[in-house]
Amino acid sequence: MSRYHIKTAMLSISLLMSNSAIATELSSANTNRAEVSTSKDKSHEKTVIIDNLSEDEWIIRAIWLEENRVFSKSREVYSKLYEATGKKEYLFKEVSSSIYSKTNISQSIKKLKAWSDNNPDDLTGRRLLMALYMDNRSFKKAKKIGSYLVEHSDNESDLELAANPYLFLGEYEKGIELLSRLYRKTKNEGILIKIAAIEAQYLKDRKKAIQLLETHRRIEDSSQEVYKLLIDLYVKEQNLDRILEVYKALYEKFPKKEYLSKIIEIYLFNKDFNGLISFLESNGADDEILYDLYKKEKRFKKAKRLLEIFYSKDRDPRWLAEKAILVYEGASDKNDTKLLKKVVELFDKAISLGVDDSIYLNYYAYTLIDKEIDVDKGLDIINKALKQQPDNSYYLDSQAWGYYKKNDCLKAYGVMEKVVEKEGLKEKEIEEHWEKIQECQKPLIVGAR
Repeated sequence: MSRYHIKTAMLSISLLMSNSAIATELSSANTNRAEVSTSKDKSHEKTVIIDNLSEDEWIIRAIWLEENRVFSKSREVYSKLYEATGKKEYLFKEVSSSIYSKTNISQSIKKLKAWSDNNPDDLTGRRLLMALYMDNRSFKKAKKIGSYLVEHSDNESDLELAANPYLFLGEYEKGIELLSRLYRKTKNEGILIKIAAIEAQYLKDRKKAIQLLETHRRIEDSSQEVYKLLIDLYVKEQNLDRILEVYKALYEKFPKKEYLSKIIEIYLFNKDFNGLISFLESNGADDEILYDLYKKEKRFKKAKRLLEIFYSKDRDPRWLAEKAILVYEGASDKNDTKLLKKVVELFDKAISLGVDDSIYLNYYAYTLIDKEIDVDKGLDIINKALKQQPDNSYYLDSQAWGYYKKNDCLKAYGVMEKVVEKEGLKEKEIEEHWEKIQECQKPLIVGAR
């Protein structure tokens, strides 16, 4: 039922994206540092000229290349700048461009590792080196740097970085341990979703994943993604009651039509019409469906109250035809003269205002015929309905019943025979009509002999 599925590649994609995120963060931060360094008072600095261009001109060129996503070329520019100036900002930018372009990874690793060995306290350099190791699938080396970051850094995001190599190496418990520490500190639901996905997908512990997500959604201000992942997990558990519960909570917080449709779908699948009525009554989510349910469950008084609201809003004459049906179906004595007069008045007014839906025409025609109010009028109306749907068995049944009421047994028999051939005698009303029409036909057959 759910469209939301845990993708097999979810974990790999999210982890690879985190490497790019490191590069993005460092690239942005160090661009600012580079800009600061070039905007210092030049009277105290020696002007750097590289291939006949100034340092500032090379920076502008590098930034333009980055903005146009030509990272392989921006890497070359930053490499020139680093070689000429020895500024770490340029080294970091060179490495970031290398990660984005996926070029010169080995060269970047060698260069950055040499720098990091000489500057062991610079955690930014270690993070970038870790990203290079991850990109190069050197997960064990990345794991060592992650352990160092966890021990020496107060930056909470380093816990996620440190978890990544463990996850790629299949050491899921250790990876989850680090991610859980981060989640407990931040309540970041992106981290929670990653933990839940690993629990369900790799450790095959859907119940643990569900427990984590359920606790979060009940305590924290959760996004739709938490609810969707929960629903997906409950679908895999084939727990329809929980799916419904989560969809209802999701709809209450994010009242989207797609979620309402799922709730209605589940109630109908369970044939829990009373439950659906209670749900729709509590929030007014879809009064027209509620109206149809009232009719189905024979709650005609409530249906009439809703109908009056509908009619007051749009003055659609079909509501008059609907009201005629409710008045008739809700009556205890369906032969009451005043009742039948009211039904006729309502249908006549609806038809005079343009209602020509064959469903209403058939209902009205059958009432006129069956109650012998005006059989000829009933036959005229049912013929109009049959022009719209000439093969409709229920309309043909009404027509046959009209011929029977006029004692035109040959016509009644000919029409009713088609109905029985198509529908059989499963429905009680068809069976009763067929028996009476056959009885009506017998004397004619005997007389013909």
